[in-house]
Amino acid sequence: MRNVEYMVKVCTYMILRLTTLCTLILGIQINLSSQTLSGKVLDGYTNPIVGAYIYHSSTKSHKHTDETGNFQFTNLSINDTLILSHIGYKQETIILKNLDQKLTIFLEEKINDLDEILITGSINAVKLITDIDAQINQVNSSQDILKKVPGLFIGQHAGGGKAEQIFLRGFDIDHGTDINITVDEMPVNMVSHAHGQGYADLHFIIPETIEKVDLGKGPYYTNKGNFNTAGYINFSRKHRLDDNLIKLEAGQFNTQRLLGMFNLLDTKKQSSYVAMEYMAMDGPFESPQHFGRTNLFGRYTAYVNKYDKIDLSLSHFVSKWDASGQIPQRAVESGQISRFGAIDDTEGGNTSRSNIILNYKKFINEKSSIKNTAYFTRYGFELFSNFTFFLEDSINGDQIRQVEDRTMMGMQSEYKQFFTYNNMEGFWNAGISIRNDQSRGNELAYTRNRKETLSEVQSGDIDETNFGVFLGNTLEIGKWTVNPGIRVDYFSFQYQDALATQYSTQKELKAIASPKLNVFYNPINELQFYIKVGQGFHTNDTRVVIENQGNQILPPAIGFDIGNVWKLRPDLLINTAYWYLFLEQEFVYVGDAGIVEPSGQTLRQGVDLSLRYQPASWLYCNLDAHYTNPRSIDEEAGENYIPLAADFTLMGSLTVKTKSGFYGSSTLRVLGDRPANEDYSIVAEGYTVVDINAGYKWKNFDIGFQIQNLFNTAWNETQFATESRLAGEINSVEEIHFTPGTPFFAKGMLAYRF
Repeated sequence: MRNVEYMVKVCTYMILRLTTLCTLILGIQINLSSQTLSGKVLDGYTNPIVGAYIYHSSTKSHKHTDETGNFQFTNLSINDTLILSHIGYKQETIILKNLDQKLTIFLEEKINDLDEILITGSINAVKLITDIDAQINQVNSSQDILKKVPGLFIGQHAGGGKAEQIFLRGFDIDHGTDINITVDEMPVNMVSHAHGQGYADLHFIIPETIEKVDLGKGPYYTNKGNFNTAGYINFSRKHRLDDNLIKLEAGQFNTQRLLGMFNLLDTKKQSSYVAMEYMAMDGPFESPQHFGRTNLFGRYTAYVNKYDKIDLSLSHFVSKWDASGQIPQRAVESGQISRFGAIDDTEGGNTSRSNIILNYKKFINEKSSIKNTAYFTRYGFELFSNFTFFLEDSINGDQIRQVEDRTMMGMQSEYKQFFTYNNMEGFWNAGISIRNDQSRGNELAYTRNRKETLSEVQSGDIDETNFGVFLGNTLEIGKWTVNPGIRVDYFSFQYQDALATQYSTQKELKAIASPKLNVFYNPINELQFYIKVGQGFHTNDTRVVIENQGNQILPPAIGFDIGNVWKLRPDLLINTAYWYLFLEQEFVYVGDAGIVEPSGQTLRQGVDLSLRYQPASWLYCNLDAHYTNPRSIDEEAGENYIPLAADFTLMGSLTVKTKSGFYGSSTLRVLGDRPANEDYSIVAEGYTVVDINAGYKWKNFDIGFQIQNLFNTAWNETQFATESRLAGEINSVEEIHFTPGTPFFAKGMLAYRF
């Protein structure tokens, strides 16, 4: 078995190294040399639609619109038929009557019917599915944001204010260690965070502002750097509002939410709006959470002229909460506390984040453009936790405080050049990025009752800088699409230890190259096969880098996907894939204890299945099932389980939307049993939960309700194998500690649009 794994790794590595040469060979600008028919595809605001698919029915050839919405065809005749399609727009059919005049085609926005979707070259299969889902089901809560990702499960274990725990492709990603998350191209993951590497808190997003979810699984994307191992997610917020909106929600557990979204400017070339959200709830716990969150967001977008587009967004978020924390199974079974009780109910915290994002896109000409993003973030975080109770300190308890004050700033720039030649088309792109994080007073300390600091474990200032460059090429030749690329990242890690007796700036430098190669084959418009091969990485905490003196701090993650996207029939879309991911060295940073746990080489492989079915115009059926086999390579069989790595997940839903205004959906979530430790002697139990929602739209009003956990299932949202000692216990016990999942939870909604 190990010999086979070794050969797979060697072959994959050789393919990746050849990718660099392919990138340089294919990255050549090709000029059009033959007579063409030109066209332009626009939306209702006369803005260009990028990536629209144009199919020539006679020659079975196709083109895509470039950055300015333009396309060109050769070898056309009078009365030929062109079919245009794009996610979110109604399919359009054009019969050519004049080959000498440039076409201008307007596509009408529409919630997609599956029978209008064509499987195009170089398509991201998972993104296609999330685009369909986004058109059908709007995001209505901060938890729904991540649930849009097929195969991704989340868990909350700190009163609603802490970033969710994430599970994807056999990873317990913790709060973001192995998934690259961005919003409008701004990084969300926090490097060297006080509570864990890659910490990604998305609660600063107002869910109703989300327009698109761009997702890719695996490490195959040149413009994605740090944390892109299991995959990446980019959330794009709306540039304009269809209507002004006031929404009020109220429900059990003293839940209240007020939302306002208002247009300030709405013309064809300019748009501006603001959104405001307030949410409060106590939760189902015996000790109220006193959770409160306030969000403010504003955005301005303008086409300055036909060549320049700017977009400026400002946001501020603040949240505070109390928490009952993770509780030991034995305390519940003995009757000491209930499932919603607490051993230490003084846990909790507060956090804030303010962002400025400037996006500037320059159309150099009809074939080339440059996209620039600059961002600035001020961030604060304070968290009180108690995981082991009285294990370390039998008198005062083991409560810890984690705190930091951070400034993050950076920019990225990507140049794209389209080209066409005879039956070939494509583009090459190159980019640079730089990011700097300054985390001041990054601290871990033992405390008592959130008031008294007993001792400091870690305290210091972190300065981490990442500089990245990438080059990629996408070339379509007939039914084939080839996309090679390479990315290089350079890091500077600096740390000033406030607990050291003498002042000293400790520094380490490191670089890593990450080649990628994606190949697509479309024999027909209803079927695509693909293979993706790539290398990614995630960094480790700066303090760990300094401690290890720069050794083995950027271990590569090498993987491949083999799959297909198939429209088996006009109303049924299927995506299947087999995937493999090898990590040369997996480090688990335990932010709660301020230590790093190296866990050696790991191997994950699995199968993904996604179905989207629309048996009627008003009925949508979704299914996402994922099986994974995650194992540690360096350990013997039976001792090589990866703690908390899920091997089976399933999500399914039925959605109804009628022309009369009625809508509703039911969602099923299934997470299988997982090993909580390396030998599977402790089991993190799986669960099955059903949620429903329904409503009715009448004129400008929208009234509805939502029920989470319809059947009141007793389920554990997060679980850990933890050694702890309760007050009065002589010996410690290692067992499951959990945060209970939400019981039956109903809330109502009333919205007014104007």
